[in-house]
Amino acid sequence: MECIYKDPNAPIEARVKDLLSRMTLLEKIGQMTQIERRVATPAAVKDRFIGSVLSGGGSKPFDNAKSADWADMIDGFQKGALETRLGIPIIYGVDAVHGNNNVYGTTIFPHNIGLGATRDADLVRKIGEVTALEVRASGAHYSFAPCVAVSRDPRWGRCYESYSENTEIVRKMTSLVTGLQGQPPEGHPKGYPFLAGRKNVLASAKHFVGDGGTENGINEGNTITSYDDLERIHMAPYLDCLSQGVCTVMASYSSWNGRKLHTNHFLITEVLKNKLGFMGFVISDWEALDRLFAPHGSNYRQSILLSVNAGIDMVMVPFRYELFLEEFLALVESGEIPMSRIDDAVERILRVKFVSGVFEYPLTDRSLLDVVGCKAHRELAREAVRKSLVLLKNGKEQKRTLLPLDKKAKRILVAGTHADNLGYQCGGWTITWEGTTGRITEGTTILDAIKEVVDNETEVVYELNPTPETFSGQDFSYAIVAVGEAPYVESGGDDPELKIPFNGTELVKIVADRVPTLAILVTGRPLVLEPSLLEKIEALVVAWLPGTEGRGITDVIFGDYAFHGRLPMTWFRTVDQLPVHAEGNSTDPLFPFGFGLTC
Repeated sequence: MECIYKDPNAPIEARVKDLLSRMTLLEKIGQMTQIERRVATPAAVKDRFIGSVLSGGGSKPFDNAKSADWADMIDGFQKGALETRLGIPIIYGVDAVHGNNNVYGTTIFPHNIGLGATRDADLVRKIGEVTALEVRASGAHYSFAPCVAVSRDPRWGRCYESYSENTEIVRKMTSLVTGLQGQPPEGHPKGYPFLAGRKNVLASAKHFVGDGGTENGINEGNTITSYDDLERIHMAPYLDCLSQGVCTVMASYSSWNGRKLHTNHFLITEVLKNKLGFMGFVISDWEALDRLFAPHGSNYRQSILLSVNAGIDMVMVPFRYELFLEEFLALVESGEIPMSRIDDAVERILRVKFVSGVFEYPLTDRSLLDVVGCKAHRELAREAVRKSLVLLKNGKEQKRTLLPLDKKAKRILVAGTHADNLGYQCGGWTITWEGTTGRITEGTTILDAIKEVVDNETEVVYELNPTPETFSGQDFSYAIVAVGEAPYVESGGDDPELKIPFNGTELVKIVADRVPTLAILVTGRPLVLEPSLLEKIEALVVAWLPGTEGRGITDVIFGDYAFHGRLPMTWFRTVDQLPVHAEGNSTDPLFPFGFGLTC
């Protein structure tokens, strides 16, 4: 019998149909299973016909593993898959959400909220292209990005993963899909998955749908809204992703009007697949099936039944895959999950795999290793930092501005928790899941950048936490104080108070009482800015979570480039006002949506 599925010149749908006809039930449900690398082995991938392996946030071969080490690991799993009866390759998934951020030595870009401040869709597309190259160099094929949430509340712990509170800006920034996957040819059918070639990666539009609109900004919470508003505000960016051939969509942990998205047949199947015509596959989020019932992980069989029948095609298990496969098989054999649902899911997964070229090129292209973290990539990240900075204040009086700063000042003070901390600059989803402090990878801190750019005769005094004694006998021309948030992710970032951590407000005031001060706020969202703070400082710049390229900050504050960024979210006065956004109730914000000075 002719193996059509092995013929790279055969039509994709013919290859899908041929391969599906050859598969056993065990092979089919294996393809619908995605497992974590910590429980994966080449033998497990082979014996259970696993369709996909992933690295959860921070899951890596070993500490400080570089791209070549990742490629060795991933190719090992792939060789297991290729030894199966039908030789169906795996796709390996990673959370490459601001560069290939799990991997040491890669280029780390600003988080999405900073990119939203740039308003530059072409820049975001280029970031996607660079991210794709660095992901493919590590052996992975699949990035869980972009997050196209429309964040309506900064109390949400994933606020920084959203480009904006404004749907139209989020829609523009879906250009990341084309950057990651490549540009579909004219006439490419909307909703049909696309991948240009070996220098591109599969994208995943997430989290479907309404994750940015939950009540009180609670992560994994409940979005209470009409279908019309859900469609207009939160679903609209998915249409743009589908028109760019996005290969996968990830379901949201959250609920819509009390119904968990992972079990919502209406939204996943009737709307996304049938109405919008999405022909790629829908993947669950991490351990999402374990979160459907309380306590965590209970009623597992029912969770599989509800989510697969709702339209989830691939399940990010990620750990207890033996139990998952056992329960899944029983549900299909009993008829509770119909074979038509299994075949539809596997068809979608195979379609994406054939589109991706992984059958023809299953192993890593090692020639890409040379571009990881290269100068050109870091220069693009530096440009992104420059364009993301938002200037909120410059001078206590209109005619007496502090910025641009003087590179030839005699003595300057650099201070604050975030002035010399690459981990804080990068935020969550960097090297580890939650992110962490210190020199976590290769890059340039704000302090490094200042020392590089000022005159050789300028004395730079660095003090992490200045005290009144810092100023004794010192004559500083000005001070740069960087404060902000520690890294966080998901529910760990939910914050009803939104105060500047590490006593940041007081730290800035101590300096600003004595020296003309530029405050730089390193943050994933608007925070409380006390009136007394704003009064004391000469200038205020929001740097968001800029990533590894601190020189992008000094490019602008020292006047080599103009300020460009505009607020992607309304900046509230007090948390009592929240939620506040330009479309609805933005009465008396501290700074309105779209605000940004130039100098």
